[in-house]
Amino acid sequence: MELSDFPPDTIETGRLLFARPFVFVKGAVRIADLPEMDRVEIAFAGRSNVGKSSLINALAGTSALARTSNTPGRTQELNIFESTDKPLRIVDMPGYGFAKAPKDKVDAWTRLIHAYLTGRATLRRVYVLVDGRHGPKPHDLTVMNELDRAAVSYQVVLTKADKLTARELDHTIALTKAAIAKRPAAHPELVITSSQKGDGIQLLRTEIAALLES
Repeated sequence: MELSDFPPDTIETGRLLFARPFVFVKGAVRIADLPEMDRVEIAFAGRSNVGKSSLINALAGTSALARTSNTPGRTQELNIFESTDKPLRIVDMPGYGFAKAPKDKVDAWTRLIHAYLTGRATLRRVYVLVDGRHGPKPHDLTVMNELDRAAVSYQVVLTKADKLTARELDHTIALTKAAIAKRPAAHPELVITSSQKGDGIQLLRTEIAALLES
């Protein structure tokens, strides 16, 4: 969908939703550490260095909410952020595909992610971030398989779109749409973003606002 496909009221709601600050609540290393299920949750998943923290910061209109790092696997817990004004919680999930991380840590993070995805009744949607320069990789498809099995709605967000030519981007879009075409829990529309240039950020805010309205 394009931003123009949404009613003006929903677009404005999306703008206002992220006009107020989001705050870091806690980092959860166990399911027992998570807050009560008292508001809508959305989660962001993606391979390490896909630009997840940068995207969350761009959504919130800040450069300092989510930590960014060039070190794969730095996010080792479920990082929880909440709106100070609306009943919305953002969950930043540990990056996957981190080859340099110890196996026991990878296994622990994997169990945590599985338990989170299958146990949160208030989880409305997972945004699966895919690097626009590469398209879906095996780790991305594994996470999509998990989401399909758990019947958790998810939508693919292509990141770093500014790093590609128009032709390269069209190719990645076609590959990604083919990868999700028959997946039962996948939203059929992609969101194309560039955190650096701001492309797609208002569309993503509007998509999230529509979730809250539904």
